[in-house]
Amino acid sequence: MVFILAGVALILIANNLSNLISHKSDNPVKREPYECGVETIGTTWVRFKIGYYLFALIFLIFDVEIVFLVPWSVVFKKMGGVALVDIIIFLVILGLGLVYALKKRALKWV
Repeated sequence: MVFILAGVALILIANNLSNLISHKSDNPVKREPYECGVETIGTTWVRFKIGYYLFALIFLIFDVEIVFLVPWSVVFKKMGGVALVDIIIFLVILGLGLVYALKKRALKWV
């Protein structure tokens, strides 16, 4: 309970302190949407297909796999067979996720 209160207090203090010492500028140009410094053409509220988000999430899942493979490769010699069995289980689970994504056609770029 003490940590929760301390966390909430630190967040409130940091937010209030940043509001007190930050420079405020109410410039209407700042509120205009732009893309890479170029003004947008047409409406700025564009709907994106959910497929783009699914594709990005699947990419992140397999990108995080590398984060786990690098430390495993460093300690593989020391751990021997245990590390090999662990990584095989890990890769099988990831492979099942890939098969599921392929069956759901989540990787089909439309």
